[in-house]
Amino acid sequence: MILHVTDAKHLKDYQLWLKFNDGAEGAVDLSKELWGAVFEPLKDVKLFSQVKLDTELDTIVWPNGADLAPEFLHDLLQTQGTQHV
Repeated sequence: MILHVTDAKHLKDYQLWLKFNDGAEGAVDLSKELWGAVFEPLKDVKLFSQVKLDTELDTIVWPNGADLAPEFLHDLLQTQGTQHV
């Protein structure tokens, strides 16, 4: 199955609630993932909170052009143990 993010919302700080097309959903904390040129600006919570679902890319994006692969986000959800199916 090709994973897609089907819903996303900012919770607080660097935490997002994500839902995937396989039924998995839950909160992820991206605070340790914001490194590198495109992700450094997202350390500003005001910018981070502007996360949007891009239905063409089937993942989350930010106004500065940053995006994260659905597979990475799904793995992170499983690793952090906050998922609900």
